[in-house]
Amino acid sequence: MPDVGVWLIGARGSVATTAVAGCAAVTAGLRPPTGLVTEKPEFTDSGLPPLTSLVFGGHDISDTPLVKRAEELAAEGVLPMGLAGAVEAELAAAEREIRVGRGRGEAGAGAGAGAGAGAGAGAGADADAGGDRGRGGGRAGREAGGGADAVCADAGRGGGGGVDAVRADTGGGYEAGRSSVLGDGVAGGGGPSGLLERDEACVAALAADIQDFVRRRGLARAVVVNVASTEAAPDGAALPPSSLYAAAALRAGCAYVNFTPSTGLHHPALAGLAEARGLPYAGRDGKTGQTLLRSVLGPMFNRRALEVRSWSGVNLLGGGDGAALADPGAAAAKNAGKERVLADTLGTTPEGRVHIDDVPALGDWKTAWDHIAFDGFLGTRMTLQTTWQGCDSALAAPLILDLARLTLRAHERGLSGPLPALAFFFKDPVGEAAAGLEEQWGELVRFAGELGAEGMDGDGAGRGVRGGGGGW
Repeated sequence: MPDVGVWLIGARGSVATTAVAGCAAVTAGLRPPTGLVTEKPEFTDSGLPPLTSLVFGGHDISDTPLVKRAEELAAEGVLPMGLAGAVEAELAAAEREIRVGRGRGEAGAGAGAGAGAGAGAGAGADADAGGDRGRGGGRAGREAGGGADAVCADAGRGGGGGVDAVRADTGGGYEAGRSSVLGDGVAGGGGPSGLLERDEACVAALAADIQDFVRRRGLARAVVVNVASTEAAPDGAALPPSSLYAAAALRAGCAYVNFTPSTGLHHPALAGLAEARGLPYAGRDGKTGQTLLRSVLGPMFNRRALEVRSWSGVNLLGGGDGAALADPGAAAAKNAGKERVLADTLGTTPEGRVHIDDVPALGDWKTAWDHIAFDGFLGTRMTLQTTWQGCDSALAAPLILDLARLTLRAHERGLSGPLPALAFFFKDPVGEAAAGLEEQWGELVRFAGELGAEGMDGDGAGRGVRGGGGGW
């Protein structure tokens, strides 16, 4: 089977490092595939690319090499001691494929220069999230992989040939290539369309890095996975970094996965581009801990006809995720997905909210506590309290590998548009998807069967549609 690419946004962060090291450890037989959903028997006949075929690269602005980061994670107890040395060759190979992210600040790159939006970092979702969010290279940037103003400046920098490479690759001139990706309705004017037009050089340069990776490594296809810092909701003044990377993925002809709550493809300027390009995408905001548990408990209360009066929670976390989520805007974006799970599974939104506290001493470990007040028969008042203590990177990394394999296979089978069958992995899934974990699991297993079926009809049940183009 030909090799395929996994291009990570936030490639030197904790989750990305754990994913690369973990993939190498499992394929070498050093560790069992614990936590890898796609290694379960239900996926044996799905035609997924094997773990041995995955080739890693990505964007980041951190200069901490993957081997060094893996050693740090081992010292923190995230990775087994000695694993960094055992898979050093694989980490070094991925390190050679990491390109520098770009910063917004050049002329024509859009508003908000130097604002630090948090994009070249280490992960979002319930996983590690980082980024130098305008902190002058603070803890989030050091631990999770960089900052987000590092998206667009120096458009030809960092390997891959920059804008000229994109111009040469279009075959019909720069403007023809731009129109083929952005579409006539997006390539000019004001409003959302104008935002994308303004950042055209940035998107082209980021896409050139990805295209160069695919060409040099002889890859059949690649998926771009966003594991960067959680962003605040965009204010309309400019495209957020996550959307610039998402646009670059489409331009490069790649499937796209947003494992963070950041905007990504959800921006109006990118509406319809994935389908028009014939590409599948999935997201957003991976559920690995507190929200995973909520997606199980919510349906339980609903089916037992127990009335939930309030549902409050506290997250105590450190590392890059804690630093990034100390930003109120980023925390609000994060909590939106948690609240949606309750609303969708309970049929109502109970009182209460989640408080997120940055506790640097916890490092990559998180404690999530929930207090649920509910009424039983004859109005008897009761409570349920849960405590989840977990290691974010170890919980998120196998899901990154699962999503990469599933989305790459969907791309191979010609699916395009949203993949709601992957809702099992997300707080805020794209498309029309079930909210409860058990229903989501059923959809995922059914989708796995379709991926392996001969003559699969990509038009089925909103689980992606057949798409043309999107090739290299």
